[in-house]
Amino acid sequence: MRVDEFDFDLPEERIALEPAPARDGARLLYVAGKGDEDRHIRDLPDLLAPGDLLVFNDTKVIPAQLSGLRPARAVGGGGDVTVDVTLHKALPQKGAGDMAVWDAFVRPAKRLKIGDRINFFDLNAGDGRCDHDKSDSDFYAEVIARDGASARLQFNKGLDDFDAALARVGVPPLPPYIARKRSLSDHDKDRYQTIYADRKGSVAAPTAGLHFTQDLFERLDAAGVKRAMVTLHVGAGTFLPVSAEDTNDHVMHAEWGEVTAQTAAMINETRMKGGRVIAVGTTSLRLLESAAGSGGHMTPFADETDIFITPGYEFRVVDGLITNFHLPRSTLFMLVCALAGTARMRAAYAHAIAAQYRFYSYGDACFLLAR
Repeated sequence: MRVDEFDFDLPEERIALEPAPARDGARLLYVAGKGDEDRHIRDLPDLLAPGDLLVFNDTKVIPAQLSGLRPARAVGGGGDVTVDVTLHKALPQKGAGDMAVWDAFVRPAKRLKIGDRINFFDLNAGDGRCDHDKSDSDFYAEVIARDGASARLQFNKGLDDFDAALARVGVPPLPPYIARKRSLSDHDKDRYQTIYADRKGSVAAPTAGLHFTQDLFERLDAAGVKRAMVTLHVGAGTFLPVSAEDTNDHVMHAEWGEVTAQTAAMINETRMKGGRVIAVGTTSLRLLESAAGSGGHMTPFADETDIFITPGYEFRVVDGLITNFHLPRSTLFMLVCALAGTARMRAAYAHAIAAQYRFYSYGDACFLLAR
């Protein structure tokens, strides 16, 4: 399938650089059989039925954006180099005393060699560069492998100490298209995190969940709509563009996820009783479809998934999806086309652009029902 089949024109002014004033005040395009409806997130209790199950991703965004200094090398030349690091995947630790090891995107990658040390600045204290002892950082990493724009970094901290150090010096990584336009602000630390975030591990937010509030949860409870949690740790690969010309040539990034026995049982019970399973976000949807058996029966799951859903895919368990609006030519736009139909989604996106909906991570949302 050609990637350009999923292209469309998106005016730059439709890209949201800031969140809506209120989480549940975001607009919602309801894409159902009877046609598109312009609604708001707070209208969800009216659009769902008693016995429906919303499945959320409870991953928590970590402060994965770091800045540091690679000191001048004693041998081999090269002066001090400032290095920007975005962590995107933790490697499993073999023992309790092992140092934390992460794969990361680094800039400028060409100025790094295996064996180089990067001393990290405190990004939560101004720019951290004037008061920081650049030659003897308390938090540093050694480059143990490098591949293109990525590097494997071994830190000088074990797991517990690493989390504390990262919380001290790192900041949440804004999506690249926002970071190019503005710097991180104080409200991002709250608004680029769901209110139910629980399990640390993502470098990007499951953005459909950003719209939910405690008040909305209470109204959904009163309407008889159930909730369940899964975990999928979102990697920075979610921002990578599709460079292949054909979908068969695109390689998906793998992400770790878990569906507990309790959540699997809730999904099976919902389906048995005729309720609908509605994924909140494409991360939840991809994990559910990875864990579902051929007949849609759910079992516990804890593994990596690199599922790539394109039109023609037969959905096993998900009946609908609440998601933000996605990039042209992206794997996520392909996913929503697979769920609701390409022609239907092209029309819905054209309507959203004309009606001035806000796109991407801080943008508005749509509620899609499977064909």
